[in-house]
Amino acid sequence: MQVQTVDYLADDCAQSFVESLRNTGFGVIKNHPISQSLVESIYKNWYAFFVSEEKHQYCYNTETQDGYFPPDVSEVAKGHQVKDIKEYYHIYPWGQIPASLKAEAMSYYQMANTLAAELLSWVEAYTPTDIAQHYSMPLSKMIENSRNTLLRVLHYPPLTGEEEPGAIRAAAHEDINLLTILPAANEPGLQVKGSNGEWLDVPCDFGTLIINTGDMLQEASQGYFPSTTHRVINPTGGRRDKSRISLPLFLHPNPDVVLSERYTAREYLHERLKELGVI
Repeated sequence: MQVQTVDYLADDCAQSFVESLRNTGFGVIKNHPISQSLVESIYKNWYAFFVSEEKHQYCYNTETQDGYFPPDVSEVAKGHQVKDIKEYYHIYPWGQIPASLKAEAMSYYQMANTLAAELLSWVEAYTPTDIAQHYSMPLSKMIENSRNTLLRVLHYPPLTGEEEPGAIRAAAHEDINLLTILPAANEPGLQVKGSNGEWLDVPCDFGTLIINTGDMLQEASQGYFPSTTHRVINPTGGRRDKSRISLPLFLHPNPDVVLSERYTAREYLHERLKELGVI
């Protein structure tokens, strides 16, 4: 199993990307249209936010799930007992956002959402007919005017040596949504679980984009596109005292979209958020 890096500018990019998703649940794209300087600026400015006291003025709303989530309410990955070592901020266009950070965040949100929609259209175009017939509507229609697509800014703090036994930055998990779009973080650590159970490092050259399939697309495609288990491991050596900033966009369908005979998007999301312990 190998996560494929594809060139956005190549003629066969769409097909190669979808093949990588089909085979591994992940794909990596280079030469993409998202501004690297914008990503770097967001990393720098949100790091300053996370190490300040200002973050406590934006505590998350339980009902709408927007705002700042401190380490003591961080997620417990499904099937795990220990909280991840992280804090994070949920950004929606309609939600609370610090004024000094809003313009950059919204610029990136729109840029990443546009690309995510294009990538989803590639998935739709290269879905075999016998699988596509199970989609309740075209994948591209599922996300039209969705208010649920989430931009999460994650801060994994330096390790102090006092972490709870067994805790890592992000325990093994799968994403909930259709697709996740992730610029390579400022520090390594992302791994994907191969079909043989072996953990493999995901290519994370700074400037590339990492995309993975979420559970909702796996559900809608009857498992054709796998939602692959992944994690963020703790740093070692001199990297232990470095923060890691990550900026995933979780592409979500509208709540009433029928994913399968078992779930609407709303039902699926609610079930998973309860499992994560955040509602």
